[in-house]
Amino acid sequence: MTDSDEALLDRPIWGALTTSHKHLAEGGPRALCYPQDMTPFADMVDMSAGSFAALGDLMAPTQVVALFTPEPVDVPVGFKVVLSESCDQMIGSPADSPRRDAEIVTLGKADVPAMTALTTLTKPGPFAARTHELGTFLGIRAGGELVAMTGERMKPGKFVEMTAVCVHPDHRGRGYAQALLAAVARRIEARGEIPFLHVFSNNTSAIALYQRQGMRLRRRLHVTAFMKQE
Repeated sequence: MTDSDEALLDRPIWGALTTSHKHLAEGGPRALCYPQDMTPFADMVDMSAGSFAALGDLMAPTQVVALFTPEPVDVPVGFKVVLSESCDQMIGSPADSPRRDAEIVTLGKADVPAMTALTTLTKPGPFAARTHELGTFLGIRAGGELVAMTGERMKPGKFVEMTAVCVHPDHRGRGYAQALLAAVARRIEARGEIPFLHVFSNNTSAIALYQRQGMRLRRRLHVTAFMKQE
């Protein structure tokens, strides 16, 4: 891996939509976005007025898009910011954490209602009807109910983002998140790819967990979500 390869992670959305997820990209040379029913992520070739106009042309009237950028985004007139936070980007392979009392299963289309219910309850980040199509999602069930899950989302080059790390409140403290992260990471590495993830900077407990598992902090990014001004 070269420094130029890892540089894709500075603009992970643009990096993904111009490499491994190029076939999913909607838009043109100035602005690209994922299909709305997959994820709200978008990015632009630069932060010029022309690029914002191009992105605006891709957006439905009530659609919210989210950018991950190295610097804060100055959203121009015509758009309304709904979220502006910093997140930490972490990279590396989480240590193995097998769970003998819980079976890890692969989730698919039939599991979308349960996946949506779990992410609605735990709020790990955006999860839409087709998010599961972005990569492998693994889960743990208890009493027939999906109680924990983790999967894959953005794929800039040889890097694969681990996402939707969530555990039902009634089933926390059992190591499910650690076990699922490790399982997803092993699948990523088996393909010759490199796992990474994003976590809001104020989620210090999660950051500490990922560091204990062997991941390293790569850099801080800015998350900006906005919609068209009514």
